[in-house]
Amino acid sequence: MEQKTKKKWWRWGVNRWIVLFLIIGSAVVAYGLGIKPVQPHVQLPAEALTHEPLFTLPVIGEFYLTNTMIALLIADVILLLIGFFFWRASKKGALTLKGIPGAVEALLEVIYNLTQSTAGKWARTIFPWFATITLLVLVANWTELFPGVDSIGLLEPSEHGYPTQTLANLGDLEIATIVNPPEEAAETGHTEGESYGLVPFVRVVSTDLNFTVALALIAVVMVQVIGIRAQKAAYLGKFWNTKTLFSKPLFGVIDFGVGLLELVSEFSKVLSFSFRLFGNIFAGSVLLFVIGTLVPVFAQSGFLLLEFFVGLIQAIVFGMLTMTFMAQATVGHGGHEEKHA
Repeated sequence: MEQKTKKKWWRWGVNRWIVLFLIIGSAVVAYGLGIKPVQPHVQLPAEALTHEPLFTLPVIGEFYLTNTMIALLIADVILLLIGFFFWRASKKGALTLKGIPGAVEALLEVIYNLTQSTAGKWARTIFPWFATITLLVLVANWTELFPGVDSIGLLEPSEHGYPTQTLANLGDLEIATIVNPPEEAAETGHTEGESYGLVPFVRVVSTDLNFTVALALIAVVMVQVIGIRAQKAAYLGKFWNTKTLFSKPLFGVIDFGVGLLELVSEFSKVLSFSFRLFGNIFAGSVLLFVIGTLVPVFAQSGFLLLEFFVGLIQAIVFGMLTMTFMAQATVGHGGHEEKHA
């Protein structure tokens, strides 16, 4: 005889009721304390967390510790932890992996199948670059979803200010004006109407153009390296084509011009890689700031889900473009792959 299970009083699970309680509670507290959202101040360069440079390089100049560097270090640590848990799970000899190792295995399997179907025998050479870039960009983009990112930091004096008496709900680079009573101004040393800005400890590294440009340079340089490995010196003829310049002058000039355009296109790949990733993630951060300003409670949840998919798509696009360019570099002009291993 089957025993009937007694339904719990929370029909949809206790965790959902806890989340609903926290949402309503935060709205009540914000309304009761009179907390008002402040206008965000958007800034492209990353903020330095140190007032003095860590060191000085001959060409680069002064080197400061920025909040995007902290985000990159966090992403690196997360990737190392994912690799460690994946290695430990695979050592147990289980036929199927579960949890995060299982998800990573599924993603890597999809990446390798795409690489093998596109690059052929060069899949083993291109796959590590495809997988590494995709995982790094994915984790870097998803740090935007972590609580405290772009919202917890240091208050620093700022030239910009907005007329509000409440310093609350500060997001990345949001500026507020503090109007101190005379007695508080005497104790804190702050003058009336002094402006402050929040410098977050962690800012999404994909919103720093230095990161996207550096990653794009690595990808484009490795495209050239793999092309030279595959075709040897014949790969350089793609950019400097003078074979028919004298035998067939008209077509020779056209081929030579096409080679120069190919050279220009290699440099344009750096700009395309850099600004595509930077623009999408930075626009997502600005969108979260604006929504948080208009509706401080609960409204950002839906847009965080949107940023989850945007971060995933941008990581896959960056990695797939790198893999595609590397695969194309192994093929000669006639469409025949060189026989060099």
